[in-house]
Amino acid sequence: MSADEIVIVGAGIGGLSAALLLAAKGRPVTVVERAQEPGGKLAEAAVGNARIDSGPTVFTLRRVFEEIFAAAGEDLDAYVTTTPANILARHAWSEREQLDLFADHRRSVEAIGQFAGKAEARRYQAFCAEATRIYRTLEHSFIQQPQPSFPGMIGRIGWRNTSDLLRLNPYVSLWKALGKYFHDERLRQLFGRYATYCGSSPFQAPATLMLIAHVELDGVWMIEGGMKRLAEALQTAAERHGAVFRFGEEVREIVVEKGRASGVALKSGERLRAGSVLVNADSGALGHGILGREASAAAPRVPIRQRSLSAVTLSMLARTDGFPLVRHNVFFCRNYEAEFRDIFQRARVPTEPTTYVCAQDRDDSASINGDGSERMLCIINAPPTGDRHTMSEEEIDQCKERTFSLLARCGLSVRSEPEAIAVSTPAHFEKRFPGTGGAIYGAASHGWRASFNRPGCRTKIPGLYLAGGSVHPGPGVPMVAMSGQMAADCILSDSASTGRSYRAVTPGGTSTR
Repeated sequence: MSADEIVIVGAGIGGLSAALLLAAKGRPVTVVERAQEPGGKLAEAAVGNARIDSGPTVFTLRRVFEEIFAAAGEDLDAYVTTTPANILARHAWSEREQLDLFADHRRSVEAIGQFAGKAEARRYQAFCAEATRIYRTLEHSFIQQPQPSFPGMIGRIGWRNTSDLLRLNPYVSLWKALGKYFHDERLRQLFGRYATYCGSSPFQAPATLMLIAHVELDGVWMIEGGMKRLAEALQTAAERHGAVFRFGEEVREIVVEKGRASGVALKSGERLRAGSVLVNADSGALGHGILGREASAAAPRVPIRQRSLSAVTLSMLARTDGFPLVRHNVFFCRNYEAEFRDIFQRARVPTEPTTYVCAQDRDDSASINGDGSERMLCIINAPPTGDRHTMSEEEIDQCKERTFSLLARCGLSVRSEPEAIAVSTPAHFEKRFPGTGGAIYGAASHGWRASFNRPGCRTKIPGLYLAGGSVHPGPGVPMVAMSGQMAADCILSDSASTGRSYRAVTPGGTSTR
């Protein structure tokens, strides 16, 4: 392979986005993925003849993908069919306590007013306005910067904009900040859940994560056929521009020669040479030597105590009664603080776990077609202990019982045969993503420094780059795509700045570079 060759390790959303953008620029790209299909954490579970989304299920910031496809001369709508959701999510605390949030902000204000009173509705409006201000302050000064730093962020915001800096509230926990806006503990719990989008506890994550509210206000879409179609679309578009995908092949190590990444060695013994290597894998696992000792200098290790949340997932075919499910539903426990104490302090699955349910055969209408059996995904937060503890069948059954009991308390009856449920635990996630303990989001966003501690797309090793949910700008499908976009930009910029001249024939007949 020539110096222009690029090898991408991992076909997650970050690697796929980079592959499309680099291939569209005419660069030779080879993507090596040990799984048999693209997507990474964007996975499906096979239950009988059904395919069930079993990873990320919420599609936000659609414009990020529109921009990526457009930059490659492609149209996102030519590859996937998306429908905007009118109901962002349905929330429940008991059989009598239900609250919908809507894509139409005014409807959300009205719903909160009916649920918790007009004063809370006014405070919700103030909360949303503040979330938007925080997002706009950080969008260009931090989120879209490939190598962010605190001094750099301050410089881009400017000392003249002191009020914008103070609004970031990096030293205040999200939970404490929410107490300023919501006097109803249920609403504080609802918006505190945003910390879990980054695999974190609202009691330890900074108030800056309020910006996630703005992301949801920007809209939520449903992808026809499931989220996996997005990964397949990126792969297909990248292949149209010449990218090569090698599935079912595993990288043994990143090859580093003379201090620079020069390719990868596969477990089969084959070696792929390259001028640039992009790793779309957990950066902490890379730091622990999962891809070779020399490459471990490229990213910091993540101590066990700093790992983000893992999960127990139940992908199932089931019949339901009672609660009117929509596509996205959240059922809250009665003691939120105890839930996160169980996970982060006691390293155990919560005794009463808040449960997210994606009813994949429903939209906003709360009805399904067919014989009444539907595809469902339940996600329960869990500690990242998959490399130290494997849940027994008894523990898994106990988790199921607690989950279904919580759903029943909120009015949802779920009936499913044991063989119609596929279970994933932290140990399963550790097996799929070695070196993580099953942590799904890299390092937890605990404390004001956490976001700045995430590695950027460039590493200390020239020619070696990073993308994925464990690097800046963090977890979430659109953010991961942005990390791939920034990594592609850095690869192109760095290769252009080396000032290479290409092989030519001189009058004397000597071949040079």
